[in-house]
Amino acid sequence: MSDNKGMRLLKKSKKGLLRAVFSRVGLISILLIVQFGLLVLGFWEFGKFYPHYFGSSVVLTVVMLLFLFSSKLGASAKLTWTVIITLLPVFGALLYLYTASDAGHRALKRAVTSKIESTKSILEDNTETLSELEKENEGAASLAKYLNRTGCQPIYKNCEVTYFPLGEDKFKSLLSELEKAEHFIFMEYFIVEEGTMWGQVLEILARKAREGVEVRLMYDGTCEFFLLPRDYPEKLRALGIKCKVFSKITPFVSTHYNYRDHRKIVVIDGHTAFTGGVNLADEYINEKIRFGHWKDTAVMVKGEAAASFTLMFLQMWTAGERKIDTVPYLNVTASSGEHTGYVIPFGDCPLDSDKVGERVYMDIINRATRYVHIMSPYLILDEEMENTLKFAAERGMEVVLILPGIPDKKIPFALAKTHYISLLGAGVRIYEYTPGFVHAKLVSADGREGMVGTINLDYRSFYHHFECALYMYGTPCLSDIEKDFAQTLTKCREVTPKTVKKENLLVKITGFLLKFFAPLL
Repeated sequence: MSDNKGMRLLKKSKKGLLRAVFSRVGLISILLIVQFGLLVLGFWEFGKFYPHYFGSSVVLTVVMLLFLFSSKLGASAKLTWTVIITLLPVFGALLYLYTASDAGHRALKRAVTSKIESTKSILEDNTETLSELEKENEGAASLAKYLNRTGCQPIYKNCEVTYFPLGEDKFKSLLSELEKAEHFIFMEYFIVEEGTMWGQVLEILARKAREGVEVRLMYDGTCEFFLLPRDYPEKLRALGIKCKVFSKITPFVSTHYNYRDHRKIVVIDGHTAFTGGVNLADEYINEKIRFGHWKDTAVMVKGEAAASFTLMFLQMWTAGERKIDTVPYLNVTASSGEHTGYVIPFGDCPLDSDKVGERVYMDIINRATRYVHIMSPYLILDEEMENTLKFAAERGMEVVLILPGIPDKKIPFALAKTHYISLLGAGVRIYEYTPGFVHAKLVSADGREGMVGTINLDYRSFYHHFECALYMYGTPCLSDIEKDFAQTLTKCREVTPKTVKKENLLVKITGFLLKFFAPLL
């Protein structure tokens, strides 16, 4: 794609079994496996006493089931835990209590939720803009009210939104916008991996830092664990780039690791922001081929709405700190002229009771009157989401899903296929992208509203990940999304009951056996 490979801070690592075992990843993995094994063994040994007291075992099972069904878990998760506790009364009960206790992530929950709560009124509510939308569409206005209730996530107008149908398009624009930075650059990503994409970005960031631009980078601890050395933040700080790692993986078993920062956010000078599915790694721009052609999408928003992405970034950056200094970053002139439509940047925190991402999907689908078009890399649905899609099709809507033709992960691919027959039976149309892997996360409805962001149609995105997206109503780029959807559809094969019947037997068995555990994956 480009001869410019950009900046590299790491030497290419050598491979080998001994090197892998004695690497940081290998040693921490071994320690985690040992700890988990001891934990399971402890639960199991403790449970051996109970067969001698059958009555106590029965009482424990009944009490735990009553406790479980009074919890706030979704129906699918309750069913999974019910079977585990019934089959393994003591072990299952102890395992559930351990995961439900918040023991591993109590500090994280307290830090993040208190930060979100303390900044709920930091951005203007934009009641006049909300009233204008209410006159156009009461349903969309109600969604806007809900989003602002869940956090400081107001509605905006007069913002310019650009849609990128490929990671390569976003990358080109990102480099151009980074070059224009004068005051600050904030970047928050799930994956950062050395290569052409990150190398060219890093080259600009290092130069901007030397010029006095404040540069901050935050990435998830999973990325660091598998792709970057532990001292990578120090290497970046030596270049003048501030860096933080979210939820580092350590040699201690904890429920803390279940909650990952899956967001992709870039904010430049408070007036320009990016989000979408594209991470900072070469497969996202097809510089490196992993699963055929990588189909991804992203959006850039210019104007006041960028402030919401700035706040999302600062909330995560300062989680656990007493103060959050927003004045230099939010009080910026962000006018981008007169543009039609409305936008709402929003985030989803897995540590509160609001499943924001899933509810936005469901609200858009339920209010649509003609069609709903969706792209997602994964399809692991709870009962509510599956019924929403089916009901939309059953009431005469055109519901079309574009999913990967070549999977990046075998288990989610097999689980996705367990939903096919049910959805097809209701009239939902499903297509698989034959050139490769779809990583896009978007929904478009009736040509009037849509969403592009980081939220997959799966349990992890709906229940366990920090996510973000841009909701749009009446923005011109919605027609670009529809055009891209139609073009992508021409490169897909349609799924039918006949093709499902011919599916690989191993894939069918894998999906059948693991569907039961889907809420826990």
